[in-house]
Amino acid sequence: MDIQPIHPPPTSFWRRYVFSTDHKYIAKQFLWAGLIFLALGGSLAMMIRWQWAYPGQPMPIYGSLFLRKSGGIITPALYPSIFTMHGLIMIFFAITPILIGAFGNLTIPLMIGARDMAFPTLNMLSFWTFLVSQALMIAAFFVKMGAASAGWTTYPPLSDSIGTPGWGQTLAVMAIFVTGVATIMGGINYITTVIRCRAPGMTWGRLPLTVWGMWLTAILNVLFVPVLGSGGLLLLLDRLFGTQFFIAGASAVNGGGDPLVFQHLFWIFGHPEVYILILPAWGIMCDLLSFFSRKPSYFYKGSVGAMVAVTLLSAIVYGHHMYVTGMAPLLGKGFMTFTVMISVPAEVLFLNWLQTMWKGSIRLETPMLWTMGTVFVFGLGGLTGLFLAIVSMDLYLHDTMFVVGHFHLTMAAASFMASMAGIYFWFPKMFGRQLNQTLGKIHFWFSMIFIPLVFGGQLLAGYSGQQRRLFDPYQYTFLRHLQPLNQWTSYFAFILGAAQLVFVYNFVVSVFAGKKASDNPWEVGTLDWDTPSPPPYHNFDVVPHVQRGPHELGDPAVKKALGRDWIGQWEEMPGEKSGQAAPKLAEAH
Repeated sequence: MDIQPIHPPPTSFWRRYVFSTDHKYIAKQFLWAGLIFLALGGSLAMMIRWQWAYPGQPMPIYGSLFLRKSGGIITPALYPSIFTMHGLIMIFFAITPILIGAFGNLTIPLMIGARDMAFPTLNMLSFWTFLVSQALMIAAFFVKMGAASAGWTTYPPLSDSIGTPGWGQTLAVMAIFVTGVATIMGGINYITTVIRCRAPGMTWGRLPLTVWGMWLTAILNVLFVPVLGSGGLLLLLDRLFGTQFFIAGASAVNGGGDPLVFQHLFWIFGHPEVYILILPAWGIMCDLLSFFSRKPSYFYKGSVGAMVAVTLLSAIVYGHHMYVTGMAPLLGKGFMTFTVMISVPAEVLFLNWLQTMWKGSIRLETPMLWTMGTVFVFGLGGLTGLFLAIVSMDLYLHDTMFVVGHFHLTMAAASFMASMAGIYFWFPKMFGRQLNQTLGKIHFWFSMIFIPLVFGGQLLAGYSGQQRRLFDPYQYTFLRHLQPLNQWTSYFAFILGAAQLVFVYNFVVSVFAGKKASDNPWEVGTLDWDTPSPPPYHNFDVVPHVQRGPHELGDPAVKKALGRDWIGQWEEMPGEKSGQAAPKLAEAH
């Protein structure tokens, strides 16, 4: 029985373009929603950089647009709201919908040979639930007493009704809870789709690594997002109904809670969240490096094993965020050991990426440039993370700009650059048009140069002792000499921000007037490129029968038989029986 028969496309405007159950259109909805909030979060970052460069001075352009009441000056009361909303927006409402919502929805069914997600209606509901959470975040900017200002981690007692009174913080916590509901919906859908809807012959050993990354991410989401949701719900009860789950000293009075309980709940989710965002990026990188190096992904099974190992270990390393909370030294040592251990599978992946490129016939197309840049940026972030994993070093570096620099290189910059690689790669499949490659390369080089400069400046400032979240660091005599460093870092950030306007122009123009794309412009063999660009509503007229792995590139036998250096997962070699593909170059690796 065909568990995914061909359904006719919807004919009404609302069902086709608004409340669509088509995974490809939902992917576009997530992409647009994520890009809009990426612009918003980036704008807040520019305000933070201005404050660190020129505290107390009116901000040009932004000041006249958004800070009229204060004469264009970022005030001490406003500054915590800016960095709080920046962090929350970037993590939950920009990178997450792009990397997981958009690319997960687009690639999983197409890459496994399915006609849609296992639960199309649930898929539609997940997007609209997510949109509600974005609306709550926007509303937080406009309520009395301002937006959330307790930091993106929302630690009590700062985030309780006394520490941050008003509806801004409440709406932000509500938004996190609601987006968690949407994430769980999507995670259930992703897991079920990969398990139940794979095309005939699509074994676990033939899945593209992009699908592996998305699937493992979905497992982490389903397991750990409920922990964050529970913490957020209890915090809302404290704020709105006077409960005492996270009230300091309550346990000594009437058996109530403790603020540290929230930190445990937050980081039990919070550290898997790092890998929730980077696992899809790793999968995309593994595939794209193979595609554009024109050779199989090196040690495919090792890459899968490394991602599985990271998924498992991510659940037991969260305590390194809490070294300074007074935990028992033995417990801290355990978390330190597991944190250092998790770098081993990450290093396996890193070496596999380098080996994949080694002696490859590299095509320096725009997606490949972004992927190679991600390898470099993630390497920098990973190396700086080793310092923070060690208890003795973390005691000095904790809560400094060094943590901010590491966090942004590992999670923000790497996720952002992998997202750009994915957009430039799958844009033809999503929209049937090509992005301008010259503008794409200009966008890449400006980003590649200035991302390490911006976050490298943060590492230097943090190593010099500058704490994070300071409204005016130069009130402290021992930090005044860092103002020139922060000013130069801000200049680099402003250039980096301006460079993103090249992408905005390229993206918007190409959606409506870009060059028409061929069905397989990159000449790769995964099932997503066995469809027209863009694909029909039902993806595949005939569900393909998978013959081989996803990285059959550079095989001399294929070159001799077909006259090209690649063969699709759906194709049979001349003289080859269906479903009986001979071992290929990819399997030899």
